[in-house]
Amino acid sequence: MRKRAKDRLPGFLLVLPSIILIAIFVYWLIYRNVATSLDQTVTRATKRVLNPGGLANYSKLLGDGEYQHALFNLLVLTVVFVAGTMFFGLLWAVLLEKGVKGEGFFRSVYLLPMAISFIAAGVVWRWLLSPGVGEQAVGLNQLLAMMGLERFQNGWWQSPTQFSMAAMAIPAIWQLSGYVMALFLAGFRGISEDQREAARIDGASEWQLYRHVLFPQLSPIALSALIIIGHMSMKMFDLIYAIAGQNSYKASVPATLMWTQLFAQNNPTAAAVNATILLVLVAIVVVPYLIYTSKSEKGTH
Repeated sequence: MRKRAKDRLPGFLLVLPSIILIAIFVYWLIYRNVATSLDQTVTRATKRVLNPGGLANYSKLLGDGEYQHALFNLLVLTVVFVAGTMFFGLLWAVLLEKGVKGEGFFRSVYLLPMAISFIAAGVVWRWLLSPGVGEQAVGLNQLLAMMGLERFQNGWWQSPTQFSMAAMAIPAIWQLSGYVMALFLAGFRGISEDQREAARIDGASEWQLYRHVLFPQLSPIALSALIIIGHMSMKMFDLIYAIAGQNSYKASVPATLMWTQLFAQNNPTAAAVNATILLVLVAIVVVPYLIYTSKSEKGTH
């Protein structure tokens, strides 16, 4: 036993700095954030209670109309973003998997947006999604006018319609569909050619081949893509901030509202409550996936 402990000691010492850094900058900061979210705060000048303290802080924020608006925007953004990236990622993977000419070029084109930061992409997409129409049209609205499709011009994310937040997902779909494509393409390439030939010999059409042979084997990859893209949409801040600017109510989501609470409203307790709720939402999505992955790995051994 002592010999085993001595053998493990060098490895433990190698990972010890990482353990200490994670303990301080992840778990201790999470603890401090939760503790801050339970504070009672009172304004110095008017002695008005900003946050009653304890779990009442959570009830107050969840009952706030502005926060409910941000949660609804987040729901719309997540649904459109996840659906768009999964659809285009799978579509491009299927097209490339069939062996088109210049596959390396198209693969690079699809993956290139992922190399651009959300801030840089947001600056460009802010111009592309400009709400101006008619003679003031620029960006996509100007392109639609040049194509004779003026009836499709709209205000995009600044549209007065209730689901205008769906337009905010367009830049995110453009930027991350290539990543989902790479995941699916790797899954396709991992399926042996023998299975395809056997299905074709049995008389399966191309649609039946994909429907009953290939797609079922991509289920773990699809689940991984859903979790990764889903949790990224929940935490999205920089792209929305770059397009809509600061303190935008129309494009508000919990992450951008947190910025407003902390800096514009000078209310760190409310921002901490917001951050804790966002952490719980992400955990609800990620933790079941981690448990499923752990059980799957144990089952293979």
